[in-house]
Amino acid sequence: MSVEASAETRRAPRRWSRLAIRSESLGILALLMIGLSILSPYFLSVSNFLNILLATSVIGVLAYGATFVIAAAGIDLSLGSVLGLSGVVGALSIIELGLPWPVGILLCLATGAICGLINGLLNTRGNIPAFIATLGMLGVARGAALVLTNGVPVYGLADPRVYLGQGRPLGIPTPVIIFLLVGAVCHFVLAYTSFGKYALMIGDNEAAARAMGVHVERQRIALYVLSGTMAGIAGLLFIARVNSGDPTAGATYELTAITATVLGGTSLFGGRATIVGTLIGALIMGVFQNGLDLLAVSSVYQQMAIGTVLVLAVWLDQLSRGRRQ
Repeated sequence: MSVEASAETRRAPRRWSRLAIRSESLGILALLMIGLSILSPYFLSVSNFLNILLATSVIGVLAYGATFVIAAAGIDLSLGSVLGLSGVVGALSIIELGLPWPVGILLCLATGAICGLINGLLNTRGNIPAFIATLGMLGVARGAALVLTNGVPVYGLADPRVYLGQGRPLGIPTPVIIFLLVGAVCHFVLAYTSFGKYALMIGDNEAAARAMGVHVERQRIALYVLSGTMAGIAGLLFIARVNSGDPTAGATYELTAITATVLGGTSLFGGRATIVGTLIGALIMGVFQNGLDLLAVSSVYQQMAIGTVLVLAVWLDQLSRGRRQ
């Protein structure tokens, strides 16, 4: 057998494994939709599907950022809190300071990027584990949002800003369009650029990445900046939807986003990730939460259900890793 044929044989199971994970995710989504269509007469309606996509857009954008970080064997637990802080800063800049709405949008994204930069610097320069660094940011960002607003939501955004959350060009909610466009860009970056390939390389084998000349610390910082920027975009979509800067926005969203990422086939241990899979995982979580709402399940039990799904998703990932080894 030639060297080329042997290499192709070794690569085939890996490709099949990635395809199987995406197929499993699609299977879960299909089963959820079939089950909920039986349990609730309101599930199979155009308006409900649009509601699912609208709710999924914020979680999905957060999950895109989580995908890049997790691909490099990192974690970002501050996503929900950074979403809340970014939204508050953006809203205050327009409502309280009277700045033009484009400046408010830029400040919203910049806040997320700065939080991501701090996470990355703490992890790489400060040698603080990502779990601890981002957990600290979770508390700091949420506290800062509460301090800036005195714990009270800020209302009254400009109409162009609100259109980003409530507009419906061609009948499609604007957040859904942004969600899909951001996903397309993220897919290209992860799958077809050196930035994405380096992230996967670091997650798969950091020592090998260093040996190949990859600046691991710089790459990790950039990944956390990207994750924070995604949280900023999610914060922008959230405040535009509700027409207010809410300091409590995004609470526990990081759990849902990470669950969606893992359900989509991204390995929580790094080295394997796909944006298309994350999009499917976000849809699974959107359908799941919508179904729980239609069935009038208490929000307390919904959080318990999401936590259970995350544990099951990681367990399935472990089984998948065992089959590949």
